[in-house]
Amino acid sequence: MTSTVPAPLTRTAEGSALQAVLLDMDGTLVDTEGFWWDVEVEIFAGLGHALDDSWRHVVVGGPMSRSAGFLIEATGADITLTELSVLLNEGFEDRITRALPLMPGAARLLAELAEHEIPTALVSASHRRIIDRVLTSLGPQHFTLTVAGDEVARTKPYPDPYLFAAAGLGVDPARCAVVEDTATGVASAEAAGCHVVAVPSVAPITAAVRRTVVPSLEQVDLPFLRGLMPR
Repeated sequence: MTSTVPAPLTRTAEGSALQAVLLDMDGTLVDTEGFWWDVEVEIFAGLGHALDDSWRHVVVGGPMSRSAGFLIEATGADITLTELSVLLNEGFEDRITRALPLMPGAARLLAELAEHEIPTALVSASHRRIIDRVLTSLGPQHFTLTVAGDEVARTKPYPDPYLFAAAGLGVDPARCAVVEDTATGVASAEAAGCHVVAVPSVAPITAAVRRTVVPSLEQVDLPFLRGLMPR
């Protein structure tokens, strides 16, 4: 599957100011944030280095280049960023081939958005090769477009991925609801001007203006998302 910016859409959800829903992937729709950390621990153990568990909060949710670069610098491991990125992607793909658990409420939310024909985008810092593997479980039919971290000039925490998704859908970012699980993803969505629902996966996230925090996707449905929009 290639990425995917279709001809811009102009439809608006009937009876609502909500124009689109943009969803993060790892830790938001699929329970995979722990997979990335497990792979990192395993790779660095093979290189003779133990990772400090406190670093998990540093590397979660961001682009692979940032996470991998931090771990190389922190450990002094003899490996290049390119070499480590290849190993991380391979290790993660191996894990999701064996198991890919969805977050509670994810399947129900995606089905509800599809039933009501809400334009929906998957916006991830993961690379295209990873997104395409995960989509086989999430169902590509649930997304109008998908945006990968290696397809934008600057990925999260910059606003580019969410601005790119909104442009591809032909919608106003200020009329989009974003669902994220990390501070990095929240920063990206807020910088793009979106309303954010944070469902923290690894580190706590506090509520703020235009940011609602919930414990689980099970608390998120279409009426909830529509209620975030100003009338």
